[in-house]
Amino acid sequence: MPLDDTYFMRIALQEAEDAYAEDEIPVGAVVVLDNRVIAKGHNLTETLKDVTAHAEMMAITGAANALGAKYLQDCTLYVTLEPCLMCAGAIAHAQVKTLVYGASDPKRGYTVYLKEGFPAKTEIRTGVLADEAAALLKKFFAGKR
Repeated sequence: MPLDDTYFMRIALQEAEDAYAEDEIPVGAVVVLDNRVIAKGHNLTETLKDVTAHAEMMAITGAANALGAKYLQDCTLYVTLEPCLMCAGAIAHAQVKTLVYGASDPKRGYTVYLKEGFPAKTEIRTGVLADEAAALLKKFFAGKR
């Protein structure tokens, strides 16, 4: 029985919670193939002192390693926040079949910069558990002020 977007987004939200616990911006991502999580990741930019260590990048790298291949053509990427321009490029280059994200990012999300961000064959679904993802981000940034 196929699991739904909410199920996998909850796993991504747990990754975001892990990032929050590590004082990282709470964004989480998972890569799914054949109804099975093959990689997970969360933001590690502070930990690694690396601006490219976004949740999506961590999950894409993990999935490529798990598959022994650079393309993720049959995979779905779940991420709690709309990908930035850098991550959108990586998602497109990895040929991810489906992108599912929760909260929109009106300041730094790829849609701010691109109207046609992905190849036509990439399916995109938005708004999955968006309120939960946004609430965690708001809680994190409120603690920083």
